[in-house]
Amino acid sequence: MTPALDLLKKVRAEHRIHSYEHDPKAASYGLEAAEKLDLDPAQVFKTLLASSEKGELLVAVVPVVGSLDLKALAHAAGVKKAEMADPAAAQRATGYLLGGISPLGQKKRLRTFIDNSAQPFASIFVSAGRRGLEVELAPAVLAEHTQARFADIGRP
Repeated sequence: MTPALDLLKKVRAEHRIHSYEHDPKAASYGLEAAEKLDLDPAQVFKTLLASSEKGELLVAVVPVVGSLDLKALAHAAGVKKAEMADPAAAQRATGYLLGGISPLGQKKRLRTFIDNSAQPFASIFVSAGRRGLEVELAPAVLAEHTQARFADIGRP
């Protein structure tokens, strides 16, 4: 179990766990998950951390087939500027290793933003806190348990 799955179990949130054999040579963890679990890549989301000009860490959940629009994230967060966070700082704040960072069950409660493209799906897939482990849940359930806001933060 991971902190993400422990949280979902504790709050009795509806979810499904999917695992696959992770290949350490995979170029993209998210695309690897979509491919190995035979999923629509638009339904698989990656968790990225950005840092504001004040050093605040922000969590961005965007489709694996696109990228994070840092200007849009800054706008959504009400900050002047955002840049990708230092990987070591991201790991320290979340308690997860890169490639396995889940938006759920992080060590510190960070402001979280989910790309609007998640909303039309009945369920989406995010990291369950370990490479090779994904959790499927409704976008609203993810937002509720991360206190996230939906915003246009992704780029195709």
